[in-house]
Amino acid sequence: MQFIRALQRPTSPLMKARQCKHNSRNMKRSGDSEGEKRRKRRRLLQELGDQKIPFLAPSDRGFQQLWDTSYSGLVLRKSCSLPAELHSRVQAALLTLRRKGCLLKDLVRVRDRDVFTAVSRALLGEPGHTYRYLDTRLFAIPWHSEDIDVKGQNCCDPDLRAACKALWELNTFFCTDVSQLKEGDRLSQSAKGEAEAKQGEEGDTESKHSEDSKNSEGGDSESRQSEEGDTESKHSEEWDIESKHSEEGCSGSKQEGEWETEFKHSTEEGESSQLKPGETSFAAASEHAEGKCPDWGVKASGGTETEPVGLKAQEKPVAELKHSLSDYHIQDKEEHESGQGCSQPSPPQVCSGPVKFNVTLLNYMDPAAMSQLKEEPYYGMGKMAVGWHHDENLITHSPVAVYSYSCHDDKGESSEGSSSDKACWRIGLKVAWDIHTPGLMLPLESGDCYYMRDDLNSTHQHCVLAGDTARFSSTHRVAECSSGTLTYIQSRCREALSNLHTDPETGSHRLVALLPATLQDCEEIHNEVEFEWLRQYWFQGQRYARFCSWWTRPMEQLEKDWKLMETMTMLFLAAVEEEGQEEEGRREMAEILLSALTDRHQQRQTWRDRIRFIPKKD
Repeated sequence: MQFIRALQRPTSPLMKARQCKHNSRNMKRSGDSEGEKRRKRRRLLQELGDQKIPFLAPSDRGFQQLWDTSYSGLVLRKSCSLPAELHSRVQAALLTLRRKGCLLKDLVRVRDRDVFTAVSRALLGEPGHTYRYLDTRLFAIPWHSEDIDVKGQNCCDPDLRAACKALWELNTFFCTDVSQLKEGDRLSQSAKGEAEAKQGEEGDTESKHSEDSKNSEGGDSESRQSEEGDTESKHSEEWDIESKHSEEGCSGSKQEGEWETEFKHSTEEGESSQLKPGETSFAAASEHAEGKCPDWGVKASGGTETEPVGLKAQEKPVAELKHSLSDYHIQDKEEHESGQGCSQPSPPQVCSGPVKFNVTLLNYMDPAAMSQLKEEPYYGMGKMAVGWHHDENLITHSPVAVYSYSCHDDKGESSEGSSSDKACWRIGLKVAWDIHTPGLMLPLESGDCYYMRDDLNSTHQHCVLAGDTARFSSTHRVAECSSGTLTYIQSRCREALSNLHTDPETGSHRLVALLPATLQDCEEIHNEVEFEWLRQYWFQGQRYARFCSWWTRPMEQLEKDWKLMETMTMLFLAAVEEEGQEEEGRREMAEILLSALTDRHQQRQTWRDRIRFIPKKD
């Protein structure tokens, strides 16, 4: 047949271009970009050698100045500045979600390998929203807020609906609170922290780092990576939370057994009670000044510290490195360009106006259940629960709000012994690819919240340092969803199917137009529906259907639309093989189809390989 012969002819430049467009784009990003990052990281680590970069904690002199000058986008909200009722509802919601088994480990794609996340998680958010990371799309369980018309209100039981609503209330609180922050607003050390800082003024930062590792991690003195020389074993700066830990903390056999039975995902969100606008602002911070929140207070406007004590011992050899840091600084724009898999990517959006978090990613981890936790390799901060990363797929310069809740058992109760005997969880921050600026380590008590504002998430990286107890976190984000909502993909389906006419009497199908541009658009939408939505949902997203059935009917309709697109592909093939068509037009259509079908075949093979990795159900 003509079509078969067309496929067997020497490939034309146009055909080659179309065949390679998708693969070359991905290979350029994942090959050239990732390879360059690895080379630069290797050179930087070789320059550092066995040295540790300094970092400051609240008890160190110069901590406040470092925060003000290098980490000004970070805001801390102590637990005592949030309404007690809000804490109660949010924490009860997180425990409910875990008890119901809604927190699950994801299978993600890291360097062409499938790995399980060490952190258990779930996504909540605006109805029909998704969040994509590491080639995995999460489908949001809707907020179930009273003032939002959620289709299918009976999609989950009352307890789950109440838990989701509580997290929506927390989300509303964060939206209001972050929007009301003014330039320079930042909670920092109180009188107690300053007193500790003064006591440590004469301490040496270098010796302090090793002591900090011991104290915060229960006496573990092994703060240095055993694999210093192996840059590939270092925690990759580009990966998101899941990738680092899933690769290093999860063995295949153990994780497979936990695929359907392990419910440790986190829900660090809290809910905000229905407060008046004035009550959601920093008015509550006045309690700090009155001594109601003993450990921390509002940042003083004028700090007296001028230089971190103890830095010189370590800063000098680091400063003597001859290579310019500009050669090593890497812009991580490629991560944000990965998008949602849209075949026609739009220009990146920039956050402006009032903040509106549209999703929250809930996380849960119990360090006691982990076989091993890696040491933080660059600063000696201690054991890491989550490696260094930027949060990805967010609107540019949008803030991130995090609620942290530590508990000792499933009921949220403390175990025997004083909570002061337990090492608290901490977050570490650093300027991306900068060995001169000291890192920052911030302790988190249960119920504390922190915000990352402005460009902090893009210019800095953060990690989570493990405490002794289990921890939930609720990370509220303005996800880039231009091609990641149900409304979007439904509109794409309508666009493709507008080229298909169905006879109402016979049910037979015919194509409305045979233009090459129309053919290419339809096949791109076809691939997008299959690989970015259907396979993502049936691969992992459907696990949540037993808790909430909101996505079931929309995905069933999406599958029906996909079947019609399969019919359209067959009609296009038939048109190409039809003898009456103009030769040049037939050849151009054949090239378009060959490119689309080649891409489809390769992606289907990749998905077949991924499915083999999933353990079989009993």
